[in-house]
Amino acid sequence: MSASLAISLGQHSDKGLKPANQDFYGALIPTQPALDLKGIAIALADGISSSDVSSIAAQTAIKSFLTDYYDTSDSWPVKTSAHRVISATNAWLHAQTRARQADDVDSGYVCTLSVLVLKSRAAHIFHIGDSRIYRLAGSSLEQLTVDHRVAAGANHFYLGRALGIGGNVEVDYRSVPVGVGDIFVLTTDGVHEHVDGAIIAEAIKAHPDDLDAAARHVVSRALGNGSADNLTIQIARVDALPGGEAADFLGQSADLPLPPPIEPGADFDGYRILRPLHANARSQVFLAQDNTDGRVAVIKVPGLDMRDDPTFLRRFMMEEWIARRLNTPHALRIHQQDRKRHYLYLATEYVDGQTLTQWMTDNPRPDLNAVRDLVEQIARGLNAFHRQEMVHQDLRPDNIMIDRTGTVVIIDFGSTKVAGVVEAQPVENEALLGTVQYAAPEYRIGDTGTDRSDQFSLGVIAYQMLTGRLPYGADAAMLRNRSDLTRLRYQPAPADRIPEWVDRAIEKAVHPDPAQRYEALSEFIYDLRHPNPAFAAMPPRSLLVRNPVLFWQLLCLALAGTVAVLLTLLLGR
Repeated sequence: MSASLAISLGQHSDKGLKPANQDFYGALIPTQPALDLKGIAIALADGISSSDVSSIAAQTAIKSFLTDYYDTSDSWPVKTSAHRVISATNAWLHAQTRARQADDVDSGYVCTLSVLVLKSRAAHIFHIGDSRIYRLAGSSLEQLTVDHRVAAGANHFYLGRALGIGGNVEVDYRSVPVGVGDIFVLTTDGVHEHVDGAIIAEAIKAHPDDLDAAARHVVSRALGNGSADNLTIQIARVDALPGGEAADFLGQSADLPLPPPIEPGADFDGYRILRPLHANARSQVFLAQDNTDGRVAVIKVPGLDMRDDPTFLRRFMMEEWIARRLNTPHALRIHQQDRKRHYLYLATEYVDGQTLTQWMTDNPRPDLNAVRDLVEQIARGLNAFHRQEMVHQDLRPDNIMIDRTGTVVIIDFGSTKVAGVVEAQPVENEALLGTVQYAAPEYRIGDTGTDRSDQFSLGVIAYQMLTGRLPYGADAAMLRNRSDLTRLRYQPAPADRIPEWVDRAIEKAVHPDPAQRYEALSEFIYDLRHPNPAFAAMPPRSLLVRNPVLFWQLLCLALAGTVAVLLTLLLGR
C-alpha cells in the first residue's frame, strides 16, 4: 500500500498582556479516505481588538471551517470546497454584525482567517486579514500571504479585508508544491511582529520531536521581545507524502483480485450470469440476476487486454465511486447490495432500452422537438456531473441509453475526470480519452477538459441527430496543434431540416474555441427553443456556406448557360 500524507504539528496560543485571548486556532488530521481526498486542514483566526465579540467570530471561523470543509463533496477540489465554506461563514458573521449594530463594523463579528490545507503534494493557502502563513527555509521565513492592512497615519492602520466585514468576501488563494521536510508556520501579529525565522528555526531545532514545545518557546520569545497582543503560532512539518497509485481512497480495496472468466449460466459472486451485453478490449458487460432478491443487474469486468494496465484499473475502480456521488435519473445508478465483494467488478442498474446510436438509426429524420427533449435530458445528466466538478469526457451516442419510458441515462464513467481526485492522485501523460468524433478539439492539442468540453460533445450529438452527419466532418479528427483549430469550418445544417437560429445555437456550442461556447449548458438548451436575438443580428450565411452542393450546381448551370450563349453567338456569325 502506498504511503499516506503525514505531518508533525505543534500549536500554542497565549493571551499575553491582553485581558482576553481573541485568537483561535485548530487543525484536523482525518483518517482515510478523507486524508487523501480532503487533506489536512490547519487554520488560525485573530479577532479585532475593538470588538468584544470578535473572539466569537474567530472561534466560529475555525470551527466552521474544520467541520464544514470535510462535509463538502469529495469530488470538489480544495479551492471550491474552501471558498464555499469561507463564504458561508462570512455571510453568517456579517448577518450577526448587522443584527447587533448595523453601522459599527469595529464592534462586530470580525476576524482574520488564514487556512493551510495540505493535500497530496500541494499546500493550498486561503487568507483574509493580517495573520500570516510562512514556509521556513533554513533560518528564514518565506511569507506566503499578503497582509490586508491599510495605513491610517503614523503607526496606525486598519484591516482592509477581514471575515465578517461585508456580505461578500474576497479570499486570497494560492497553491504551492510540497516536499518532505517542508515546515509551514501560521502566526497572528502578536508573534510575527516580534520574532523572526531564526528564532523559529532555533525552537524547532531544540524540540524536533515536540513541536508543541517549540511553539511555546516561540511565544515566550515574542513576549520577551515586547509583544503586547494575543499570541498564536502553529508549526506543521511534512513527514511523508503519498506516492504511487491510490485505491483505498476511492472506497475500493487494492487487494481485490481480478475476476475469473465469466460465462452465461455461471454463478458469480452472488449473481447468476444471464447473457453477454457488450464486449471490447476495455471491458466485458453481462446481464445478471441477483441471487438474493432476483433483481436484474449489469456486471462489468475489465477486459483481458487491460488487466495489466494500472491506469485503466484505477479508472475502472473510480466508476462506482463516481456513480455513488451522482444524484440524477439521467446517470447510471449502482446496483445496491450489502454482500462482501470478492473480485474487482462493477454492478449497476439495468437500463431496459436502446442506445442513442440505435435511436438515430431508427429515426433518420426525427422531429425537432423530440431531439430537443433528448438533448435537454442529456444536459440535466451532465449538469449533475458538473455540479460535482466532474467532466464526463466521453459523451457519445453509444454511452447514452434511452429506456422504454423515454428517459435518457448517461452511462460509462471510465473517462470521467473528477477535480478532487485529480488533486489527490494526479495522472501524468494520460492518453487521450473519449471518442475522436465527439471529443472537444482542446483534448487533441493537449489542453485540459472542462464543462465546455462536454458541451461540445452534446452539440455534436444534437447536430448528428438532426442531420445524420458531424459538424466538422472528418476534419476534427485531424487536429494536431493549436493552429489547426483555425482551419476547422462548421458545416451548417440543411435549411430544410432545422431553422437557422437553431443551427446557430449548435454552431456556438461546438465552437473550436471553448471560450466562444456557452458559459452554461442551460443557455444552450434555452437557445434551442427560443430564437436568440444575437443570432438574428448576424449577417446571413452565403449560399456557398449554407448549401455548397446547391451553390456549385447553380454555378455550373450558370456556366453552362454562358457557354450556350457564347456558342450561339459564335455560330450565328
